[in-house]
Amino acid sequence: MDFNRNQQQNERDNSIPTLMPFIKDFIVFALKKWWIFFILCFLGGLSGFFYAKNQNPVFKSRLTFALDEGGSKGIGGLASLASQFGLSSSGSNDVFAGDNILQILKSRTIIERVLLSVDTFNNKTYTLIDYYLFKTSKNAPSVYFAGLHSRKNFTSKHDSTLKKVYQFFLADCITAERPDRKLNIFEVNVKTSDEKLTKVFTSRLVDEANRFYTELRTKKTKETLTILENRVSSMKGNLSASISEKASVQDVNLNPAFASALVPAAKQQVNIQVYSVAYSEMFKNLEIARFQYLNDIPLLQIIDDAVYPMEKIKLGKLKAAIIGSAICFFLVVFVLWVFRVIKYMKRTPAI
Repeated sequence: MDFNRNQQQNERDNSIPTLMPFIKDFIVFALKKWWIFFILCFLGGLSGFFYAKNQNPVFKSRLTFALDEGGSKGIGGLASLASQFGLSSSGSNDVFAGDNILQILKSRTIIERVLLSVDTFNNKTYTLIDYYLFKTSKNAPSVYFAGLHSRKNFTSKHDSTLKKVYQFFLADCITAERPDRKLNIFEVNVKTSDEKLTKVFTSRLVDEANRFYTELRTKKTKETLTILENRVSSMKGNLSASISEKASVQDVNLNPAFASALVPAAKQQVNIQVYSVAYSEMFKNLEIARFQYLNDIPLLQIIDDAVYPMEKIKLGKLKAAIIGSAICFFLVVFVLWVFRVIKYMKRTPAI
């Protein structure tokens, strides 16, 4: 048992002096091949230089905005009346608060709306997705979105192309974040190979997200407001009709011979009183609903807009040449090392 342990220890001790001569031998061998390193590193540096020279720059935008979500706790009178219609008048700060605007900015619906919007590039009108495909395709794009005002007119090729472009923008082009969790300030960055496309896409993205976010935040209060407006209009019509009916009855019965002739006018007077009270209460609640609707509208205020010139991102020629040379250097070292190991193993007799 002790003999086996001593033998294993001796083998481990002998492996160090065996490895060191091999490393020294490899260094000497590699130095003799300096011309291979020189040629390949030179070619690698040259390749990196021309790659950086021919590479299209990427333009990056930066837009920051502050968000006041709006909304407040429910107002008693409005909440009571709205509950009769099965609606809620209070804003839902829990559902649409905070970081949900970031998810809206990166949602498929919003990005596709922006891609299908129209702008002018080089004095020609394009949809943003058509212009992107034109700029990035080596050949003419095989599908166009101009003039297609509805997705009902899309073919399967339109759908697949739009999906691919959306996924690319979501993964590689759009960044939306909240730099400071304590503040309601958000930052949006967009990167494309065209400066104007970057600028237009950034502005449209924030505008569409703001419009969609506003619709979500005010949907319930807007429904309540619409119902109240219809009910107030209907109540006002009933009140006006009762007043006219009372006047007509009185005109017909200027000198009534019987007391029963006064009944229709008395009924209309009661209706007038009821409709007046109901109309007054509904009108008051309508004004409250209008105030609540305005209060629920979120405020998105641009702090730093995306302005020209955009940040230009491009790999430097010198840096690319150094990286190319370094890659070739380590590749040559690896290949020579493998070659030397194989040759050394062939020369070493098997035990």
